[in-house]
Amino acid sequence: MIKVRLIFGNRILYILLCLFLLSGPCLGAGLSFSGQQIQGSLIQGRAVPGARDEVDGESVRVADNGLFLVGFGRDHPPQTRIKVTYPDGHTEQQTLAVAGREYRIQRIDGLPKRKVTPDKKDYERIRKDIAAAKRARRRDDPRVDFLSGWAWPVVGPISGVYGSQRILNGKPRRPHFGVDIAVPVGTPVRAPADGIVTLAHPDMFYSGVTVILDHGHHLTSSFLHLNKALVEEGDRVKRGDVIAEVGKTGRVTGAHLDWRMNLRKARIDPQLLVGPMPKRNDARKKPE
Repeated sequence: MIKVRLIFGNRILYILLCLFLLSGPCLGAGLSFSGQQIQGSLIQGRAVPGARDEVDGESVRVADNGLFLVGFGRDHPPQTRIKVTYPDGHTEQQTLAVAGREYRIQRIDGLPKRKVTPDKKDYERIRKDIAAAKRARRRDDPRVDFLSGWAWPVVGPISGVYGSQRILNGKPRRPHFGVDIAVPVGTPVRAPADGIVTLAHPDMFYSGVTVILDHGHHLTSSFLHLNKALVEEGDRVKRGDVIAEVGKTGRVTGAHLDWRMNLRKARIDPQLLVGPMPKRNDARKKPE
């Protein structure tokens, strides 16, 4: 009889202890991360519901389930600081290590001189283009369209990679922040994930016909040098929907798609999300 009581009592204590551990953030068990912690990557963080998060001192959106996004740019320093304030006011901080990368030097010759060094009359147009792109990437709402999963927007040879230092007509320029896929003009461009169209521009100075998709939580995809946009601003698209045609507009030497991604101010490497380029036969399969 005594043995039975002890077992029952221990069970009650065990249950109470579990409830206590799960009821609050005191252990920090509600803060976790998934993804590659390297320059150019996008990782998912998760805190307890109702928490407020800061990444390197900047407040970031947290979903109802505690999910938030962290992005590391091309030249991100070796560490990033995460601060979480729990609903009861308790705070927790973590420092994440960010691995560095080596980037290619890419030479591109044969560009029109005006596209490498614009005339003074072009600068006003360029400023307007930059402002329009910033507005399109400014949206920050609670949608989690990025959870739809990621797929390549087109399938073909990769002709340019994220982070490469570009030398245009012999002159060093800013790094390349996207991935280039060399495919013919008119090739359908598909949405790599669910999203909302925030920009469908018919002719930007550098990027030509340009489309930007917002995936929620201030995460966007940009598609440059298009032949034609097949969506309008405000359209809701699903992963795999055709949104445009590949072209050779703007500052280019041939037909290709330039796919770029931004999380807030960080420029993300799309290749780290989609993995290896699939074979053409696999690309014809409809996304699940």
